[in-house]
Amino acid sequence: MTTLVVVRKNDEVVIAADSLTTFGDTKLAAPYDQSYEKILYHHGSYIALCGSAAHQLVFESLLTQNPLDLSNKMAIFESFRKLHPQLKELHFLNPKEEDDDPYESSQMTALIANAQGIFGIYSMREVFEYTRFWAAGSGRDFALGAMSAVYPHVDSAETIARLGIDSGAAFDKNTALPLTLYKTRLASV
Repeated sequence: MTTLVVVRKNDEVVIAADSLTTFGDTKLAAPYDQSYEKILYHHGSYIALCGSAAHQLVFESLLTQNPLDLSNKMAIFESFRKLHPQLKELHFLNPKEEDDDPYESSQMTALIANAQGIFGIYSMREVFEYTRFWAAGSGRDFALGAMSAVYPHVDSAETIARLGIDSGAAFDKNTALPLTLYKTRLASV
Protein backbone atom coordinates (compact mmCIF):
# COMPACT_ATOMS: atom_id res chain seq x y z
CA MET A 1 0.00 0.00 0.00
CA THR A 2 1.78 3.18 1.15
CA THR A 3 2.59 5.62 3.91
CA LEU A 4 1.02 9.08 3.85
CA VAL A 5 1.38 11.74 6.55
CA VAL A 6 0.06 15.21 7.36
CA VAL A 7 1.56 17.46 10.03
CA ARG A 8 0.48 20.79 11.48
CA LYS A 9 2.91 22.66 13.72
CA ASN A 10 3.19 26.38 14.49
CA ASP A 11 1.93 28.03 11.28
CA GLU A 12 3.18 25.30 8.92
CA VAL A 13 1.19 22.50 7.27
CA VAL A 14 2.98 19.59 5.55
CA ILE A 15 1.85 16.55 3.58
CA ALA A 16 4.22 13.77 2.52
CA ALA A 17 4.04 10.39 0.82
CA ASP A 18 6.30 7.53 -0.12
CA SER A 19 6.74 6.49 -3.75
CA LEU A 20 6.26 2.70 -3.91
CA THR A 21 3.45 0.99 -5.82
CA THR A 22 2.80 -2.69 -5.20
CA PHE A 23 0.83 -5.34 -7.07
CA GLY A 24 0.61 -8.26 -4.67
CA ASP A 25 4.22 -9.36 -4.16
CA THR A 26 5.55 -7.25 -7.05
CA LYS A 27 7.02 -3.82 -6.34
CA LEU A 28 7.13 -0.87 -8.76
CA ALA A 29 9.78 1.40 -7.24
CA ALA A 30 10.17 5.09 -8.15
CA PRO A 31 13.08 4.60 -10.60
CA TYR A 32 10.82 2.35 -12.73
CA ASP A 33 7.60 4.40 -12.43
CA GLN A 34 7.16 7.50 -14.61
CA SER A 35 4.45 8.81 -12.27
CA TYR A 36 5.19 7.69 -8.72
CA GLU A 37 3.77 10.90 -7.19
CA LYS A 38 0.91 10.15 -4.77
CA ILE A 39 0.02 13.76 -3.93
CA LEU A 40 -2.31 15.80 -6.12
CA TYR A 41 -2.72 19.58 -6.06
CA HIS A 42 -6.23 21.04 -6.43
CA HIS A 43 -7.22 24.68 -5.89
CA GLY A 44 -4.91 25.36 -2.94
CA SER A 45 -5.12 21.88 -1.40
CA TYR A 46 -2.79 18.90 -1.48
CA ILE A 47 -4.51 15.50 -1.58
CA ALA A 48 -2.72 12.19 -0.98
CA LEU A 49 -4.57 8.97 -1.82
CA CYS A 50 -4.05 5.41 -0.71
CA GLY A 51 -5.69 2.15 -1.61
CA SER A 52 -5.99 0.83 -5.14
CA ALA A 53 -3.52 2.21 -7.69
CA ALA A 54 -6.57 2.95 -9.87
CA HIS A 55 -7.67 5.68 -7.44
CA GLN A 56 -5.01 8.11 -8.65
CA LEU A 57 -6.17 8.23 -12.28
CA VAL A 58 -9.83 8.14 -11.34
CA PHE A 59 -9.39 11.02 -8.91
CA GLU A 60 -7.33 13.05 -11.40
CA SER A 61 -10.13 12.56 -13.94
CA LEU A 62 -12.79 13.62 -11.46
CA LEU A 63 -10.84 16.74 -10.47
CA THR A 64 -10.77 17.99 -14.06
CA GLN A 65 -14.57 18.09 -14.08
CA ASN A 66 -15.42 18.83 -10.44
CA PRO A 67 -13.92 21.74 -8.54
CA LEU A 68 -13.93 20.53 -4.95
CA ASP A 69 -14.31 22.69 -1.86
CA LEU A 70 -11.78 21.31 0.63
CA SER A 71 -11.77 24.30 2.99
CA ASN A 72 -13.30 22.65 6.07
CA LYS A 73 -14.69 19.39 7.41
CA MET A 74 -18.25 19.84 6.13
CA ALA A 75 -17.14 21.13 2.72
CA ILE A 76 -14.89 18.06 2.29
CA PHE A 77 -17.75 15.76 3.27
CA GLU A 78 -20.12 17.40 0.79
CA SER A 79 -17.52 17.31 -1.98
CA PHE A 80 -16.90 13.59 -1.54
CA ARG A 81 -20.62 12.88 -1.14
CA LYS A 82 -21.20 14.49 -4.54
CA LEU A 83 -18.30 12.53 -6.07
CA HIS A 84 -19.56 9.14 -4.88
CA PRO A 85 -22.30 8.72 -7.55
CA GLN A 86 -19.77 9.70 -10.22
CA LEU A 87 -17.31 7.12 -8.90
CA LYS A 88 -20.01 4.48 -9.37
CA GLU A 89 -21.51 5.65 -12.66
CA LEU A 90 -18.52 6.98 -14.59
CA HIS A 91 -15.69 4.89 -13.15
CA PHE A 92 -17.52 1.67 -12.20
CA LEU A 93 -16.60 1.72 -8.52
CA ASN A 94 -17.63 -1.39 -6.62
CA PRO A 95 -19.04 0.18 -3.40
CA LYS A 96 -19.38 -3.11 -1.50
CA GLU A 97 -17.14 -3.87 1.47
CA GLU A 98 -18.88 -5.68 4.33
CA ASP A 99 -22.50 -6.87 4.42
CA ASP A 100 -23.25 -4.97 7.61
CA ASP A 101 -21.73 -1.61 6.52
CA PRO A 102 -24.20 1.23 7.08
CA TYR A 103 -23.25 3.04 3.84
CA GLU A 104 -21.73 2.29 0.46
CA SER A 105 -17.97 2.61 0.41
CA SER A 106 -15.99 4.94 -1.84
CA GLN A 107 -13.10 2.47 -1.37
CA MET A 108 -10.45 5.15 -0.77
CA THR A 109 -8.62 6.95 1.98
CA ALA A 110 -7.15 10.41 1.50
CA LEU A 111 -5.23 12.94 3.55
CA ILE A 112 -5.65 16.63 2.74
CA ALA A 113 -3.45 19.59 3.66
CA ASN A 114 -4.22 23.23 2.95
CA ALA A 115 -4.12 26.68 4.55
CA GLN A 116 -7.16 25.76 6.66
CA GLY A 117 -5.55 22.69 8.27
CA ILE A 118 -5.06 18.94 7.91
CA PHE A 119 -7.85 16.45 7.23
CA GLY A 120 -8.50 12.78 6.57
CA ILE A 121 -11.35 11.25 4.60
CA TYR A 122 -12.20 7.58 4.72
CA SER A 123 -14.17 5.04 2.69
CA MET A 124 -17.65 5.93 3.96
CA ARG A 125 -16.93 9.62 3.57
CA GLU A 126 -16.07 10.13 7.23
CA VAL A 127 -14.01 13.31 7.58
CA PHE A 128 -11.66 14.13 10.45
CA GLU A 129 -9.78 17.35 11.11
CA TYR A 130 -6.49 16.80 12.92
CA THR A 131 -4.82 19.25 15.28
CA ARG A 132 -1.23 17.91 15.15
CA PHE A 133 -0.53 15.05 12.73
CA TRP A 134 -1.94 11.88 11.21
CA ALA A 135 -0.95 9.04 8.89
CA ALA A 136 -2.68 6.65 6.50
CA GLY A 137 -1.76 3.53 4.57
CA SER A 138 -0.07 0.31 5.52
CA GLY A 139 2.86 2.12 7.18
CA ARG A 140 0.63 4.41 9.27
CA ASP A 141 1.34 2.75 12.62
CA PHE A 142 5.09 3.20 12.21
CA ALA A 143 4.64 6.80 11.04
CA LEU A 144 2.26 7.64 13.89
CA GLY A 145 4.66 6.20 16.46
CA ALA A 146 7.63 8.14 15.11
CA MET A 147 5.71 11.42 14.81
CA SER A 148 4.20 11.01 18.27
CA ALA A 149 7.65 10.52 19.79
CA VAL A 150 9.17 13.64 18.22
CA TYR A 151 6.23 16.07 17.95
CA PRO A 152 6.71 17.70 21.38
CA HIS A 153 10.46 18.12 20.79
CA VAL A 154 10.70 19.24 17.15
CA ASP A 155 9.47 22.63 15.90
CA SER A 156 9.51 21.83 12.17
CA ALA A 157 6.42 20.21 10.63
CA GLU A 158 8.60 19.20 7.67
CA THR A 159 11.08 17.35 9.89
CA ILE A 160 8.25 15.54 11.69
CA ALA A 161 6.65 14.49 8.39
CA ARG A 162 9.98 13.24 7.01
CA LEU A 163 10.52 11.14 10.15
CA GLY A 164 7.03 9.64 9.72
CA ILE A 165 7.66 8.60 6.11
CA ASP A 166 11.18 7.40 6.94
CA SER A 167 9.77 5.15 9.68
CA GLY A 168 7.16 3.75 7.33
CA ALA A 169 9.86 3.01 4.76
CA ALA A 170 12.09 1.39 7.38
CA PHE A 171 9.48 -1.01 8.75
CA ASP A 172 6.57 -1.42 6.29
CA LYS A 173 7.18 -3.74 3.32
CA ASN A 174 4.80 -1.70 1.14
CA THR A 175 6.54 1.66 1.66
CA ALA A 176 9.73 2.95 0.07
CA LEU A 177 11.69 6.13 -0.49
CA PRO A 178 12.08 8.60 -2.09
CA LEU A 179 9.34 10.63 -0.51
CA THR A 180 7.51 13.63 -1.88
CA LEU A 181 6.58 16.50 0.41
CA TYR A 182 4.63 19.74 0.09
CA LYS A 183 4.13 22.50 2.61
CA THR A 184 1.99 25.54 3.03
CA ARG A 185 1.23 28.10 5.73
CA LEU A 186 -1.91 28.18 7.83
CA ALA A 187 -4.25 31.02 7.01
CA SER A 188 -4.46 33.74 9.62
CA VAL A 189 -7.36 33.25 11.98
